[in-house]
Amino acid sequence: MNKPSKERGLTLVYTGDGKGKTTASIGLAVRAFGRGKRVLMIQFIKSPERTYGEKLVFDKLGIEMVQKGIGFTWTKTPDEHRAALSEAWSFTKERVMAGEHDLVILDEINNALAIDQFPIDDVLPLHEVLDLIENRPYGMHLVFTGRNANPKVVEAADLVSEVSVHKHYYDEGIPAVMGIEL
Repeated sequence: MNKPSKERGLTLVYTGDGKGKTTASIGLAVRAFGRGKRVLMIQFIKSPERTYGEKLVFDKLGIEMVQKGIGFTWTKTPDEHRAALSEAWSFTKERVMAGEHDLVILDEINNALAIDQFPIDDVLPLHEVLDLIENRPYGMHLVFTGRNANPKVVEAADLVSEVSVHKHYYDEGIPAVMGIEL
């Protein structure tokens, strides 16, 4: 693995059971965009069938966000999820290696890599993810979000932040809140 440097580009991982991993990456996207950087966010789990606040504001700002997911694993069949993950991964490899962005956020890819209810390694191979980290275009920063970051991704990263939960209103029966989660 190359020595970390801002010129080479960094790999950042936001993981853990707490709330705020995607939110942290959105903050980075806004900061980078404000500095004239080209930003792309690819969402691996969230579906374009639902409306999320980050998508609305990114569209207004002109930050590219692509939702390739079909929802959580219990919302569709394994075959549907495998097809979506395969398409998301092909799209990701193509867009990253095209080198047109300074910052690429792979939102909830950690969750996708951690799926164990059905096989995913043939449609989202860990060795290809690690290869992408190692061989991405020079100067490109990559961000990985989601729970259960793979230990090999953590090892390859330049920064790993773990978001932990100490208290959450979900435990009190409060569902997702518009403007907070949606």
